[in-house]
Amino acid sequence: MFRYTKLSALREVIFWLVAIVYLAPFYFLITISLKGDNEVFATSKLALPTTPTLDNFAKVLTATGQSNVLLGLLNSIIITAGSIFLMVLLGSLTGYVLARSTRRWSTVVYYLFLVAIVLPTQLGTVPLYIGARTLGLTGSAWGMIILYSGMLMPLAIFLYAGFFRGLGTEYEEAAAIDGASRTQIFFRIVFPLMAPATGTVAILAGLIVWNDFFTSLIFLGGSTAQTLPVAMYYYIGSLVSQWNQIFAIVIISMIPILAFYLFAQKRFIQGFAGGLKG
Repeated sequence: MFRYTKLSALREVIFWLVAIVYLAPFYFLITISLKGDNEVFATSKLALPTTPTLDNFAKVLTATGQSNVLLGLLNSIIITAGSIFLMVLLGSLTGYVLARSTRRWSTVVYYLFLVAIVLPTQLGTVPLYIGARTLGLTGSAWGMIILYSGMLMPLAIFLYAGFFRGLGTEYEEAAAIDGASRTQIFFRIVFPLMAPATGTVAILAGLIVWNDFFTSLIFLGGSTAQTLPVAMYYYIGSLVSQWNQIFAIVIISMIPILAFYLFAQKRFIQGFAGGLKG
């Protein structure tokens, strides 16, 4: 039987205090973004808005030019979704081959991917830009999808290979006896079992691509395919101290990735639990 003791009460108070600390930034974001220009400086930052308004969100979403937040949001969604699709498809196939292969070259290639994870991507910015410009990939969403997929592919392969190595081969052997091809075995049997790993790859890679500013600024600067962080940079740079609009644009940038995380969090937690167990 559970007994509610003084220690339990102390732990509960500590948890509530920690929760308040973590939720305080969201409170400031929401309350200030709902205040008008006059109310932001006239009232306390802790006070709730007396007359909540969505004008700040309307101003942000109707901006044009390099500060076009709505277009940046759409470009970010396209680039992030496309990058995740390519990383899941190619990363799972490569990780499966490396995990199931018994040849020496597979181990060498696997460790090369580990080295690629450790090395900072900024070291290759100049040659990457020259190569992308030569191939006509700069200033386009498709070019960024290919670029991000290549940059984050080592991470996807590392995660998938680790999960595949912890997965038994009984199902694959049974399917092979029934006459299934290697392609059918992978897509119908193995890949569905990797749902936790897929969720982990999708969330980690999605967060990196969605929040990336440096790469988008270099490869998409001045084009109509610029992502949301770049659009936010130009928009906020045009403001002086209009914190209500700044916080409104921050909330807009958070909503899609938070919705995606809430949708895939079960697989994400299962992926980490499976990885720690393995």
